[in-house]
Amino acid sequence: MAKYSTGSSSGGGGTNCELCGAESDSLERASVAGAELEVCPDCAPHDDQKRTQSRSSSDSGSSGRDDDEPSRKQKAAQNVAKANPVWDGDSEHWEKEGTNYDDDPLPYLVSDYGEKATEARQEAGLQREELAEELGAREKDLLAVEQGRATQAGVGGGLIEALEERLDVTLAE
Repeated sequence: MAKYSTGSSSGGGGTNCELCGAESDSLERASVAGAELEVCPDCAPHDDQKRTQSRSSSDSGSSGRDDDEPSRKQKAAQNVAKANPVWDGDSEHWEKEGTNYDDDPLPYLVSDYGEKATEARQEAGLQREELAEELGAREKDLLAVEQGRATQAGVGGGLIEALEERLDVTLAE
């Protein structure tokens, strides 16, 4: 399960897909690139287990590949990770700009927090750029909140609290 939730628990409806962020009442568990996620019906075909089953039934058992050998996708991901300096263990470049989750944890957000934030900003007669400047936040972080991608974008709880206070709106449970 993701570190921070963008909706209610998996028992009730109104949760968001952990792969694409879309809100769905019919999420299902899927293994995508080695991660266990709650996904919507549109993202369900990305489930590694379902894809392997459909591939093996169409191959008639002669894949020519050992079960221990990584798939092409896994190999490609490993090669990208080796080549990309973002994953080389030097985290200085993102730690300076990223959210410190210990100091600024993202609260549990209501299921339609993005729509509520957008409507409240528009009712206040503010452009996104103006609000970002007023709050001392990055415009792309405000956009992420309005699009319902606060968790994926690494937005901190401080921005959510500032938006709630400035726009007089409830975004967190």
